[in-house]
Amino acid sequence: MIHSFNIAIVCNTLAGSGYSTVLTRQLQELLESQHIPCTVFMDDWPAQFTGFSDVFILGGDGTLNHFINQYPNISIPLSVFKGGSGNDFGWKLYGNLPFEAQVRRALESAPSPVDAGRCNGRLFLNGVGIGFDGEVVRSMGKKRIISGHLAYLVTVIRKIFFYREKVLELAYNGRKEQGKYFLISIANGSRYGGGFMVAPQAVVNDGWLDLVIIRKIHPIKRFFYLPRVEKGKHISLPFVKVEKVTQVVIKAEESIPAHLDGELIEHNEFTIELLPGKFLFRGQRSE
Repeated sequence: MIHSFNIAIVCNTLAGSGYSTVLTRQLQELLESQHIPCTVFMDDWPAQFTGFSDVFILGGDGTLNHFINQYPNISIPLSVFKGGSGNDFGWKLYGNLPFEAQVRRALESAPSPVDAGRCNGRLFLNGVGIGFDGEVVRSMGKKRIISGHLAYLVTVIRKIFFYREKVLELAYNGRKEQGKYFLISIANGSRYGGGFMVAPQAVVNDGWLDLVIIRKIHPIKRFFYLPRVEKGKHISLPFVKVEKVTQVVIKAEESIPAHLDGELIEHNEFTIELLPGKFLFRGQRSE
């Protein structure tokens, strides 16, 4: 290999019900078998990564979100390996690449920039979901015996008939609109909830965020169209609109739930902006 590596491996031991810990040990053994220097940090992450060439992150979307907000100015290349219950951004970067193949690609690929976003001062990589998305994540915060896509799907079905749309005001691309909206997604990645293709046209390095607006819809129709949302076939529906934006401001009449990379937040106003090329990642697939 041309590049000289010294890799920091950071792990969230709670991610994936402990699966990330198992994966961390496998990664460490794999790197050491190739005589690649590495240091493992289990939960107790360092103040900075001076002297390291790369950071390999073990965990899901929540772990990755925590990492970028703890190290918002990190400039060395990152790689993220599926180890949590929600791994949608990792899927966007690497698809369903097997673990050892992803490690190999990370070691053999040059880093490339990936866009990020900022919502009310907090960074995100995959996206922000306001309205129904936020209510689902708030409900999932309660103790449960299932996780990942199944937990998200079960919660969606349980909530979909009874959710009441919120009155929101949106400002983007030099115009304003107001009304009742079922869901608003500001996406950098395309997939949420372990498999729902909410923003199928989103690209992580195109210098845009995809604003997906779903207006008020009858509860029966919500259930009928759910499979189309899961497959990303909803964009052409008459109550759906998609816009390319670099900034959007959303105001509500009261504090409402939203999610930021799957992490629950609650505000009555959301100011969201694009941060083009904010982080470097290795091994991402081309789109």
